[in-house]
Amino acid sequence: MTSPSPATGIKSPADRILVALDTTDAAAAVALAEGVKGAVGGVKLGKEFFTANGPEGVKRVSAAGLPVFLDLKFHDIPNTVAGAVRAAAPMRPFMLNVHASGGRAMMEAAAQAATDAAQGGHRPLVLAVTVLTSLSDEDLIEVGINNETKAQVAKLATLAQESGMDGVVCSAHEIKVIRSVCGPDFTLVVPGIRPDWSVKGDQKRVVTPRDAVSLGADYLVIGRPITQAADPIAAASRIADELD
Repeated sequence: MTSPSPATGIKSPADRILVALDTTDAAAAVALAEGVKGAVGGVKLGKEFFTANGPEGVKRVSAAGLPVFLDLKFHDIPNTVAGAVRAAAPMRPFMLNVHASGGRAMMEAAAQAATDAAQGGHRPLVLAVTVLTSLSDEDLIEVGINNETKAQVAKLATLAQESGMDGVVCSAHEIKVIRSVCGPDFTLVVPGIRPDWSVKGDQKRVVTPRDAVSLGADYLVIGRPITQAADPIAAASRIADELD
């Protein structure tokens, strides 16, 4: 399968910012989404939020008017993942993801399901997760992957592109190697982003927003530097200004 078209809709630095709403409190997530609207390009909802609130919670956040990255990292047999993607379609996510380590058949099934289940012409971007940004080379060895992180990421990104994924979720440290094997028209969504003025947290492979975009990132997933700031919209605006 050939790679779909590259990321679209990025018209300003703020459009690159996806705020991670890692909370179980739907009301708080909605308030944050409404509070940063106009200063960011979208929000990310993950397993923590979805387990507590389900599709109705996603729809409540979507009603705030920001695109939603549904970060559930599907990883199962192809038929099950295809069914999960179809089930996600009515929530109209801007993008969703699967684990590249699920293999070619699983990713192909996910891509096809997204196309088949497109709502009113809206098809979400389907991304593959390469190597979690919390993992180091030593962590990979411990789970039986005898490959350096960059080599493993390049291998999985290539497989994802061949399998019809729109792009991958990756660390900023792997942007160059992914661009070298997948080209410029492959959407790269980068978590583990921390401005110089924020706390690093539990991410081991972090980069500043400005550096990530300079390296070639399309979208930046940023959580605590915005959500835990005294003034979230000011923090988001500061990051956008730094990108500009």
